[in-house]
Amino acid sequence: MMESKQGSISPFSLIPVRREPSEAAEMETQILFGEVFYLLEQIKGWCRVCLDFDGYEGWVDEKYWLPSSEKTIESWMREPDYVVTLPFIKLIREPYKSVQLISAGSRLSFNGEDRNAFVIGKREFYLQGGVPERKPEVVEVAKGFINTPYLWGGRSFFGIDCSGLTQVVYKTMGEVLPRNASQQMDCGREIAFVEESKAGDLAFFENEEGQIVHVGLCLGSGRIIHASGEVRIDHLDHQGIFCRERQKYTHHLRVIKRILD
Repeated sequence: MMESKQGSISPFSLIPVRREPSEAAEMETQILFGEVFYLLEQIKGWCRVCLDFDGYEGWVDEKYWLPSSEKTIESWMREPDYVVTLPFIKLIREPYKSVQLISAGSRLSFNGEDRNAFVIGKREFYLQGGVPERKPEVVEVAKGFINTPYLWGGRSFFGIDCSGLTQVVYKTMGEVLPRNASQQMDCGREIAFVEESKAGDLAFFENEEGQIVHVGLCLGSGRIIHASGEVRIDHLDHQGIFCRERQKYTHHLRVIKRILD
């Protein structure tokens, strides 16, 4: 019989996941609100965890570890009532009516007494304004991140890296992408020419050693949105990304992949 895993549903806007069990260690990714993660190992003050969404492993401060029952996690892991598509939304946390902002890609399961209410552990929340009636297109979600500062390991409107941007945008479309650009390149089917790319395709870029070091989301008409210094829109052609502000090519194109048909 397979041993059950001890899991947690994050009630925090963001949880930093680090390479080593230390506040000084590099942040490699983040856990978003409502995402489930499992305990792999625990040492003094730190937990090594695995994210359910993409299988990423790393270390989180034990203060973020609030275990949930298997029954609660199973219920939460059914089809979510809402995956946040707006850059960020406002939650009201009871009983003090305090405000909590959560970012796109966060997931909610309305298990409370009211239509827009839900509970995670002992924390009660209410979604202010309710769920939007219309689901936005992939490009619309991506453009919501424009001007977001670049943050290595980031997955939110408050700071994001290149593969975090593409992963979160695709999550809002119901698609699961791996965390890193080099892993994401294994998804989808190859597009032969830049001119054949369409909005939503992913473009991958390599360094001088041929390693995949960057990814962006095609917008069509020779444009791309990507996280480089900030989330921005630049020109894309067969050579790569041309930044008009700097008047130079900043990234060398390797391949374009189509994920959504």
